Amino acid sequence: MPIIIAEVKTQSPFGFRAQQSWDELFEIANQYGDWISIHTDPRWGGSFELLARARQQTKKPILAKGIHADDRDIELALERGADYVLVVGRIPRDYRDSCLIEPHTLDELAVIPRDLKAVWNARDLSDGSVKPDTYSQARKQFSGWLCLASMVKHSHDVHPDADAVLVGENLREFTRSIK
Repeated sequence: MPIIIAEVKTQSPFGFRAQQSWDELFEIANQYGDWISIHTDPRWGGSFELLARARQQTKKPILAKGIHADDRDIELALERGADYVLVVGRIPRDYRDSCLIEPHTLDELAVIPRDLKAVWNARDLSDGSVKPDTYSQARKQFSGWLCLASMVKHSHDVHPDADAVLVGENLREFTRSIK
């Protein structure tokens, strides 16, 4: 099994609302995740304050999940306790070794340097739809460290070549499948 990045996600701009509180989701994530993902973007129920709170509650690696449109956002996430920071749609100038890069397209994935960590999200963040490109196609474009994100409900949804899997909306269901 690859690294499990368990996401504490209470909502999304695409209609998802968790039945559990942030605290309940954090407890599940801390129990089952190798890493914990904490949203910094309010559209996903996150904040930099929740990131700092999570850091006080665990020694596990934390991924600050958000768009992080400029390097100041990355710096703030690291200051608040993140070990890694998700950056969407760009390759940062600074802090590159602490970032996971999430491209929008396979073409963007293909130009990410292989020494950086990347995330292939099955969901299109512009509208919440499922991308037509699969993880298998992404893996063909990128031979470096690659994390599978979104649409993971069960352990059998994890691609055998994934270095990590990020599980959010379906965290409870996924944890049942790995017990």
